[in-house]
Amino acid sequence: MVKPNIGSILSGERIALARLLSEVENNSVAGQATLDELFPHTGKAHLIGVTGAPGTGKSSLVNQMALNYRAGKNPKQVAIVAVDPSSPFTGGAVLGDRVRMRDLAGDPGVFIRSMASRGSLGGLARATAAMVQVFDAAGFEVILIETVGAGQTEVDIARLAHTTLVVESPGLGDEIQAIKAGILEIADILVVNKADLPGVENTERALKGMLGLAHPVAKVFRHHGQDMVSAGREPEGKALWVPPILRTIATDGTGVAELVAAIEQHAKHLHNSGEWGRRERARLEAELEGLLTETLVKRFREGVTDIRYEKMVDRLVQRKVSPWGAVKALLKGKNGFTAKAQD
Repeated sequence: MVKPNIGSILSGERIALARLLSEVENNSVAGQATLDELFPHTGKAHLIGVTGAPGTGKSSLVNQMALNYRAGKNPKQVAIVAVDPSSPFTGGAVLGDRVRMRDLAGDPGVFIRSMASRGSLGGLARATAAMVQVFDAAGFEVILIETVGAGQTEVDIARLAHTTLVVESPGLGDEIQAIKAGILEIADILVVNKADLPGVENTERALKGMLGLAHPVAKVFRHHGQDMVSAGREPEGKALWVPPILRTIATDGTGVAELVAAIEQHAKHLHNSGEWGRRERARLEAELEGLLTETLVKRFREGVTDIRYEKMVDRLVQRKVSPWGAVKALLKGKNGFTAKAQD
């Protein structure tokens, strides 16, 4: 691919955007070079993560949120990154979120990009952060990131988003899974969707009780990759954000305006408390570490022949070398089998 014109991307030209996003997802050389040039133009968008178990109505809720952001006197430019699970056999994906977002079709102020997770854990594809940077540079003010919805591996969204929504719904038993997975600890806002179903009061009550466990008084806890202090040890004069629990009905938009207002309130809290800058730093640090890990592993595998690698795996299976011993031996170079490993 010929490297796209940066001016076309910065002005939000849709064809150029679509082509670049494909290059970024495929991790091409041209895509990486363009990302380098675009990076100084990023850092302005509000990144909103939407996570939760399958069946809670995340896609329908994202659709309604986008409609809300586009309504009114000052509509915002909205980008949606919807990550769908990949087949473990073919690597393909249905990318079905667009089916639930047909109301947004034809709106020039909305750009929807579906992508396959390609086996990545944590509910996000590896290229998601790069795609978010493209949308940020292109001038989209709000970027909604919907995760796979795998259940207990959804916490990676907290490393990427400024505001994380955890979506639950009545009757699925997800409250227990949420506290078990630690997913409530990443929530900035808790959403009880499908609030017209029976059992909504029980779900809300359970979440309130679990929220007290996730945010205990006078205890340091991990949130967005940082040590944060809850109310009992909060520095004097610094406000604590306690995740609100909001009810919505995504099928007709009930409660969505209140949800968007809460998201805006959280953004204001982040800026006023200085937490926005800290989260941005933690987000970029996590992205750097991920890229370092991926690059170093790729560089290492390029220096080890497949035959040598497979022989080491065979030794592992035969219990002739431990995993740690295998790593040490492989890192020693072409002829780096230790005497013990050659037994």
